[in-house]
Amino acid sequence: MTTDVPPLRVALIAGARPNFMKAAPILAELERRGRFRVALVHTGQHYDAQMSDSFFADLGIREPDVHLGAGSGTHAEQTSRVMVAFEGYLRDAPTDLVIVVGDVNSTLACSVVAAKAGVPVAHVEAGLRSFDRGMPEEINRLVTDALTDVALTTSPDADEHLRAEGHPPETIHLVGNTMIDTLLRFRDLAADIGPLVALGIEPGRYLLVTLHRPSNVDDPDNLLRILAALAAAPLPVVFPIHPRTRSVAERAGAGDLLGRLNAIPPQGYLAFLRLQTHARLVLTDSGGVQEETTVLGVPCLTFRENTERPVTISDGTNTLIGADPAAILPAIAVALRDTEGVHRVPPLWDGHAAERIADVLERWAAARAQS
Repeated sequence: MTTDVPPLRVALIAGARPNFMKAAPILAELERRGRFRVALVHTGQHYDAQMSDSFFADLGIREPDVHLGAGSGTHAEQTSRVMVAFEGYLRDAPTDLVIVVGDVNSTLACSVVAAKAGVPVAHVEAGLRSFDRGMPEEINRLVTDALTDVALTTSPDADEHLRAEGHPPETIHLVGNTMIDTLLRFRDLAADIGPLVALGIEPGRYLLVTLHRPSNVDDPDNLLRILAALAAAPLPVVFPIHPRTRSVAERAGAGDLLGRLNAIPPQGYLAFLRLQTHARLVLTDSGGVQEETTVLGVPCLTFRENTERPVTISDGTNTLIGADPAAILPAIAVALRDTEGVHRVPPLWDGHAAERIADVLERWAAARAQS
């Protein structure tokens, strides 16, 4: 970008807990270069301190410039509230580019509003596909990418999906994974076992569990079967529990099971990274956890029939075990026997994705200024 190009006015969207780890290095890199004027927009999709605000403190993210206050609700309610509020923001704040990350409702909502307002969209994590339209996130990915002007991808399979869908190759940029930028920045801090010892947790001798997807937790009977299987695992379980998961479990009368599973409140970023780092095995339905365990070298079992992150299987430590609770204990037994698993970190998951993103956006802004 030449010096006579004015700063690019960017709205960087962070709406839910996974967004913050992905947005933090982008915000830092864009502001470091001084060629971008960045407004950090917090949609409020995750709206309480446990689910969002603690992440700002852990990650050293400055206060948002705008808080849209979307709050909870159905997918339609939440998405519509973000759309109305973000439309008002764009009406009042001249913006050259909207950057959205991931696949949450805020990602979809802000992309639609930006496109209708004629503001270009850059999508971080573009092209990921589970090919399961029963997942709300898959709908969010498809719609967002259909409106994306700058597709920033984490892995070669995402590039292939976008090309197959007709995206011009010059709009697709393989940049790596900004969530891993954040992980590598904080990994040394997460190595400290002191807080685990204080909690009575023996490093390397526990299973870490996360569950939040509706397909796993919204049916009380199915959730009870999952929790019962986990309670019979051969190692102690630590279970940072999503508020919705806890609500369903308690309505189903699973209070005793939650006690046996060491169900603890949602953890801040550093605390949860520490739990992942020192776990013997992680069981999850989270896409981000699949990525983080791949880089940490910790075996991961995923409670899903599919994943939009197949690189965590081909290169990483992830294994899909499906959604049948009966598969949980056999899969745990196999994973615990495998002490020689081989994995590698996917290409460009090296801590420099945000720098590549800034490079792409500088070139995009320069080309746009000359057109």
